[in-house]
Amino acid sequence: MERLDLIATRKQINSTLSNFYLTKKQIQEEKESLSKTTSYLNNAIEAQKIIQSIAQEIQQKAHRQIAGVVSRCLQTVFDNPYEFRISFEQKRGKTEAVLTFQRDGLTITDPRNGCGGGAVDVASFALQLACLILKKPAGRKVMFLDEPFKGVHSVRYRNNVRKLLEGLSKDFNIQFIMVTQVPELKIGKVIEL
Repeated sequence: MERLDLIATRKQINSTLSNFYLTKKQIQEEKESLSKTTSYLNNAIEAQKIIQSIAQEIQQKAHRQIAGVVSRCLQTVFDNPYEFRISFEQKRGKTEAVLTFQRDGLTITDPRNGCGGGAVDVASFALQLACLILKKPAGRKVMFLDEPFKGVHSVRYRNNVRKLLEGLSKDFNIQFIMVTQVPELKIGKVIEL
């Protein structure tokens, strides 16, 4: 009977040793997997930092180029123009562009309701122009416009819009085809319908 107990004990020890070596092997595999995963995570974090850095540079460049065109248009038309700004905000894991007007220390986040005198019309035109100018690859530089400056009521500002269109056409080699009833904006080749 002692011999049976010894055989049973030996089987139990062998089983326990087998489980021990199997567990030890699994622990080693898990450590290796954890090491690889940690390395992958660290690489992903570094890649994300690089991508965010590049994105910020691109956003700054886009802001300079787009805001430059819009601000130029606003400054050409108005005596006390708004400054156009683009702020980039991280929301829901994505970058959103927030367009604002600034003047005299005030920031207007809803220009449609906070600005008058056609500033939104001029800015809207300028944003379309910036898209055309910055388009890659460059296409044919033609803009079709339907009453683009209907909110510009002052004759002086309309004359400034006229100068703006003439200057932009010359500077950027852009052709403007525009439907308008504003006499001051009938420039270039005019076709009356």
